[in-house]
Amino acid sequence: MAACANLGLTYPVDIQPLKISLAAKDVDVVEWKGDLLVVGVSEKDLAKDENSKFQNSILKKLDSKLGGLLSEASAEEDFSGKAGQSTVLRLPGLGTKRVGLIGLGNQTSSVTALRGLGEAVAVAAKTAQASNVAIALASTEGLSSESKLNTLTAVASGMILGIYEDNRFKSESKTPTLKSLDIIGLGTGSELERKLKFVQDVCSGVILGKELVNAPANVLTPGALAAEASKIASTFSDVLTANILTVEECKELKMGSYLGVAEASANPPHFIHLCYKPPSGSVKAKLGIVGKGLTFDSGGYNIKTGPGCSIELMKFDMGGSAAVIGAAKAISQIKPPGVEVHFVVAACENMISGTGMRPGDVVTASNGKTIEVNNTDAEGRLTLADALVYTCKQGAEKIIDIATLTGACVVALGPSIAGFFTPSDGLAQEVLTASEISGEKLWRMPLEESYWESMKSGVADMLNTGASKGGAITAALFLKQFVDEKVQWMHIDMAGPVWNDKKRAATGFGVSTLVEWVLKNSS
Repeated sequence: MAACANLGLTYPVDIQPLKISLAAKDVDVVEWKGDLLVVGVSEKDLAKDENSKFQNSILKKLDSKLGGLLSEASAEEDFSGKAGQSTVLRLPGLGTKRVGLIGLGNQTSSVTALRGLGEAVAVAAKTAQASNVAIALASTEGLSSESKLNTLTAVASGMILGIYEDNRFKSESKTPTLKSLDIIGLGTGSELERKLKFVQDVCSGVILGKELVNAPANVLTPGALAAEASKIASTFSDVLTANILTVEECKELKMGSYLGVAEASANPPHFIHLCYKPPSGSVKAKLGIVGKGLTFDSGGYNIKTGPGCSIELMKFDMGGSAAVIGAAKAISQIKPPGVEVHFVVAACENMISGTGMRPGDVVTASNGKTIEVNNTDAEGRLTLADALVYTCKQGAEKIIDIATLTGACVVALGPSIAGFFTPSDGLAQEVLTASEISGEKLWRMPLEESYWESMKSGVADMLNTGASKGGAITAALFLKQFVDEKVQWMHIDMAGPVWNDKKRAATGFGVSTLVEWVLKNSS
């Protein structure tokens, strides 16, 4: 039976990506001309003298030019510079139509606060329908050149991702008017310009990740996901190749664990392998990044039922693959030297049919290990098992798998933090350093070997689920069975931060950290 092509006759509108001109400038804030000038301020920056005038030099200069309006407005609106506070004034007679203050709280150097500033400016720019925007920080004294680069990166990425809206499935949508963003007071020159280009490359990967997760399952089938991966490879064919394995090829490789999950769906599985090789020079490190690619997860015969099962959101069960493919797009634009990266996704759906996998069935993975399936809704690990075996065979020395794997991890860490598991302290440190730069939150979890006892089967090598408690740990222990002992391996469970419930949209989580990790391994 062939799958119904474009069920519901839904086709995404082809919206051209917004092109924003980014620049680092050293101009006097009162001389800048445009639609909206925003100054990021800490609570300390708003200190006033005995005459109720700002002591901070930038705020004092702006306030003087505005005849005291800024200090009056901040006092009247009880604006104290706390994180999340903002005030915007519409002004006649100044080079800029609007001046705004946005609070940073006291964490003025944190990636989260600075990215939040960029996002808040994006909201203000949309409201004002601004074309030309500038951002300055009230205090930049004492910032090292590295701190200035990190500040620039966080603010610019917050702005780009904040201005972006996914309107592909709406019959009417407004196109943002923003054309340029100037970042003032952090210096100028080629190093900052290169950093701004880097920000745009990474953000293009994050936006792709968001779009893949946001796309409904009737549009983003396993075949559509594979087509998207192939499209990226053809766009960056100087450094990226695509190999999409068919069902028959997967059978030849004995991927019984992955194919068992895919069996019930009318949409055939597609095994995606993208390979990045640098444009020149020798390769000193080989990396593997594996993403879970369940484009829809019904749970199978252990169907997701009852309140809180979130079956209507199970399009996001390919969030790991979105992070992997988004990272592949960004890396192909950045072109880091000395590193080869294998991006692998075993894409499929977990559905219900007479041909589907039953609870109690035994499947055989491509490394020969047998698995008794005691829960068809623990399917992601079955697909990852064969993907990990395949990636080890590509010669990867370090492998990260990233997956929306368990509700247990969300219970442990909440909606904003991903848990990671690894036997390697060195790899743990690499990824934590990468996440500090990206601003994405990860927390190391224990790989408690004694919990493996609950994963033992009477008829096969293992079960696919263990005891009800510690489910994120037993899932990680399961994946460990499919990784070569010589390979440094990490599992990231991103079931919490894949989705923003408040915005009802994908976050693009994982892309930035994966990119930073690859760069750490680049020479």
